Amino acid sequence: MTTAMANTWSVRARNLPEHADNPIHTDAGARAAGFQAAMVAGTTVHAYLTRPVVEAWGAAWLAGGSSTVAFVGPVLAGDPVDCVPVSHADGSVEVRALVGGDLRARLVAWPDAAGAGGDGPRSGEALPPHVEPLEDGRGDYARRAGEDLALYADDGIVHPCLWPALANGVMIRHLVDGPWIHTRSRIVHHSRVAVGSDALVEAAVVDRFDTRAGTRVLLDVRISVDGAPVATIEHEAIVSLRPREA
Repeated sequence: MTTAMANTWSVRARNLPEHADNPIHTDAGARAAGFQAAMVAGTTVHAYLTRPVVEAWGAAWLAGGSSTVAFVGPVLAGDPVDCVPVSHADGSVEVRALVGGDLRARLVAWPDAAGAGGDGPRSGEALPPHVEPLEDGRGDYARRAGEDLALYADDGIVHPCLWPALANGVMIRHLVDGPWIHTRSRIVHHSRVAVGSDALVEAAVVDRFDTRAGTRVLLDVRISVDGAPVATIEHEAIVSLRPREA
């Protein structure tokens, strides 16, 4: 893949109705957890961060690129978010999500699958696999959240924000206790995927530990379509928040 310079892209953050099942994405639930207002889902912020990368590198990145994303501060509904790319000498691009100039999240993208590193498959507590249809509301998730790059609709392909969304679904099905927060992911793309496909989601818990913020869980997630891998994810979240001190 030849790499081009990525450009800054700006958007006003929004929550979607389906996120209300996590209280942290409602005003009342976020305030109860010690935040000022409803937090925007990490999946949505990730969708915003990918915009400069895909504009610059095109669909080839969706078929064979990789990235890491980390969330360092809350993005609230209605916040103006600037996604500012910085190119590095190793060929990667770091995209920083800034609100009022303050860093809230960062994504580092590489044009190949090896860039994000990782140790390959690890042993852990296997969770029940399930199949997710990538259609209806899932197919246009990013557009509804404000990431309207035409490539996805024009080519009929799935937005990469669905991969951490499916990993979040594993958390919700098996591991979450009340409000929770997605903290970081490492994502490797293996193939572009057509909207309307059925994805097999397989996951294992490879670590679980307590921190000052609450209980964190680390998952390895493998997503495949028709037996072929399309994405692998190392996914971390705080699944049980500790009350914040006043």
